[in-house]
Amino acid sequence: MKKLCFSLLIILAYSCIPYKIAPKIEGEKIVKAKKFKKNLPNYFGFIFEDTKNANEFYNFINTKYNLKNQNVESNVPISINNKTYYLSFFERERTTSTLNLLPLAIDTHRNSNNKNPMLEDLYTTRRGFWYLILTVTDNDIKDCLNPNYSQNGEIINYLKELKKEYFSTNNYLETQLKKK
Repeated sequence: MKKLCFSLLIILAYSCIPYKIAPKIEGEKIVKAKKFKKNLPNYFGFIFEDTKNANEFYNFINTKYNLKNQNVESNVPISINNKTYYLSFFERERTTSTLNLLPLAIDTHRNSNNKNPMLEDLYTTRRGFWYLILTVTDNDIKDCLNPNYSQNGEIINYLKELKKEYFSTNNYLETQLKKK
């Protein structure tokens, strides 16, 4: 009986039940943006985890394409092989949330002894991850990241290079110099 109680105590001490799990994206992933987050458009998205500070990608795009803070997040004209496409991006957070059983069990025991709970803030833990979702359309508003789109590979390569440039650039004015 003592072994059973000890085993249950160990399990309880290390038990955290995840009820929301943020996806772990190594590199990038192309999926329907609406499946990733419900409030996104029904286009395919080029999705990657953003490890930089908030609004860094906004500043990067604004500086790279010299947009002067006008329409930075949607329909930014980009040129790939002398053809114009339109880039839109969205920053979204997905969280991993867990239910921690040990603090819950301790406070339940305290309540049964007519004592106030003291670990209420520890019942759940939440850890957020930020993601960038890029969508690309053409002049006819066709989804260019759709696997059936004819120039899909070229556009994906462009977005991979854009991502690489974003993470390797600290001073976004460098992007202006690279362009010239």
